[in-house]
Amino acid sequence: AMDAERCSAKGVLNIGIFRIFIMGDAHRTTVLVVDDESMVRLDIVESLNAAGYATQDASCAEEAIQMLEQDPGIRVVFTDIQMPGSMDGLALSHYVRNRWPPTVIVIISGKGNVAPDELPSDADFLAKPFSGYELARILRKVEFRLCLS
Repeated sequence: AMDAERCSAKGVLNIGIFRIFIMGDAHRTTVLVVDDESMVRLDIVESLNAAGYATQDASCAEEAIQMLEQDPGIRVVFTDIQMPGSMDGLALSHYVRNRWPPTVIVIISGKGNVAPDELPSDADFLAKPFSGYELARILRKVEFRLCLS
């Protein structure tokens, strides 16, 4: 299992190395990671940085919206569903879809699957805890969606 994990982590890194070589550092896509658990948030941020993405992070929906307003360069939002505050991750994802339609959205949850009709259009779902392989699979979808937008 350790071997598969190592290969898959390499898969994630390869996407990043590909991005940086082909597109140059200035073209690094910015991903906003929204999760109220700082350890989880930093873990995702580190994985995304290793995969060649620039990152910002927020601990709640309100903070995330503020960052999106200030930085038009954010192209992707990874958000946990369960968060304190007036808005959970699902509400945030719908708000982002409506206000910034081309944004690529990945919804993360450790509480099992979410009904597809609860998700905004064209959002991807990632169950926690996830392996490097699962993250690589989602990042390939993210890249595909970025190409389309």
